[in-house]
Amino acid sequence: MFVLIAGGGQTPAQLATLLVAQKHQVHLIENRPDLLSLLHGELPTEVIYEGNATDPAVLERAGIQRANILAACLRVDAENLALCFLARTRYGVPRTIARIINPRNAWLYDQKFHVDVALNQAGILSSLIEEEMSLGDMMTLLKIRRGRYSLVEEKIPTGAPAEGVAIKDVALPPNSVIAAIIRGGQMVIPRGTIRFEAGDEVLAIVDPAAAKELAILFGRPQE
Repeated sequence: MFVLIAGGGQTPAQLATLLVAQKHQVHLIENRPDLLSLLHGELPTEVIYEGNATDPAVLERAGIQRANILAACLRVDAENLALCFLARTRYGVPRTIARIINPRNAWLYDQKFHVDVALNQAGILSSLIEEEMSLGDMMTLLKIRRGRYSLVEEKIPTGAPAEGVAIKDVALPPNSVIAAIIRGGQMVIPRGTIRFEAGDEVLAIVDPAAAKELAILFGRPQE
């Protein structure tokens, strides 16, 4: 996979380092001399392209025509939006990812500017805090399908509604699947006759609504 990264700050540089380690082809564009000197100490020379990432000549020199993904990580929202628009409309880049600089401009990052994925750090933190508060002791381990589904873990306490009940008899919410049960350090295959026990660590794949219902089933008894 060929990834073109616009911007050379700490986050783009770390992204480039990780992708290079995973054997992807990566080109990174940066024009600030102080950052360029640091980048040359962290990345192979052939990865780094000097110039303005919104300049078509620089983009073409960096190989945007062949890019599978563009990651727009510039310092100004307008530049990130313009870059995504240019990448799709002029060069046909299949996927664009952009970092939102000012959260108040998040509403602009949509298909009008051909932004496929927008990273809003303030929004991500807010949603994570809200989710963790609403799910009690349930822990989100992994987001799947752009956050539509999650892999979650819940340790069943004594007195939980599901304690002692067989999987086939538990009213599991729609869009939820029990993936595994960890009991005494060993994995138990979640067959229908298996009964949940206090201390079980249950792994499940859920959507947001199902996560809240499972948090009640597998959570502490209601007072």
